[in-house]
Amino acid sequence: MEIKNLVFEGEELSALRLGSLYRKYGYSQYKMSKFEQYDLYVRNKDFLISDSVITFTDTNGKLMALKPDVTLSIIKNSKTGEGIKKVYYDENVYRVSGPTHAYKEIRQLGLECIGDVDDYCICEVVSLAAASLKSVSDNCVLDVSHIGIVSELAQAFGIDAENKKEILRAFGEKNVHEASALCKSCGVCEDKIDVLKKLISMHGSPKKVLPALCELVGEYVSKDALSTLSLVTEQAEKNGFGDMISIDFSVINDMKYYNGIVFKGFVKGVSDGVLSGGQYDNLMQRMNKKAGAIGFAVYLDMLSMLSENTDDFDVDTVVVYGENASADEVGQLVRKILGEGKTVLAVKSIPEKLRYREKITLA
Repeated sequence: MEIKNLVFEGEELSALRLGSLYRKYGYSQYKMSKFEQYDLYVRNKDFLISDSVITFTDTNGKLMALKPDVTLSIIKNSKTGEGIKKVYYDENVYRVSGPTHAYKEIRQLGLECIGDVDDYCICEVVSLAAASLKSVSDNCVLDVSHIGIVSELAQAFGIDAENKKEILRAFGEKNVHEASALCKSCGVCEDKIDVLKKLISMHGSPKKVLPALCELVGEYVSKDALSTLSLVTEQAEKNGFGDMISIDFSVINDMKYYNGIVFKGFVKGVSDGVLSGGQYDNLMQRMNKKAGAIGFAVYLDMLSMLSENTDDFDVDTVVVYGENASADEVGQLVRKILGEGKTVLAVKSIPEKLRYREKITLA
């Protein structure tokens, strides 16, 4: 799953390279409309990053929305019972942008694997998420968790559904104190509270965390959940991503939609996650689809923050040519530079704020 670092190559080239990566693994591109009926998002607003949706009334009187999410549209328009469907998308969504806190058209890349999802599918998607993240920056980490482990543990300790939801929120915030207080209010004994506190604090490489995790929760949770987490991280390592995979139980999503493996990707220089995904079988069931599903999205608006903070260059060489330089002279020089594997911009005057490695002048 080797892929060249993309972060400074521009949004368009990033999209082309990621699309090429996904196509190598048999994912076909999915195209969709800019609009969906607003009711789709009302019913699943907790699934959205933001519940702020731009709406308008269609000519037939239906309330429509500029789509703030791609996954919901793919599920709505997907047929099930036909084996496995692997798609990727390159679409614009319309929602409040994290960096600006204003409505923005955001280009989003991602993929979905829907249908008879098995262990291989889960491992493949997680490794493709790691490959996508690695293409953004070498300074990256993919935090992986299993929402079933926390859920089963809470259930084994007799915590009801409402308090389980609050405990999951405490896990997401790494708030040991609040998780302890919630457990005490539910009558959980100190020994079991200590298990939850240790689980919240667990973080690190699979080789370090998995043995301790099995020892800590093995008597309370299913072997399936532990073996799936182990398998996914093991396969990611075999695919060359072992150094960037971390187990972290603060990666917790809404149980109404998600189950099983969940993950979030980070790169140095960006304060929030730039990639997010996981298994969402529960969402499929809520939308009356009898199938499993796993996928992820790459948030290009977050990556723009990284681009703004870098000291890298927009172009390797800028060629500045004067009125007396012929088109043939400029063309020959440009071809020579391109032949050296460099990027080149030929102009009569250098654009303001352009970052370049070298300048060549043709009089």
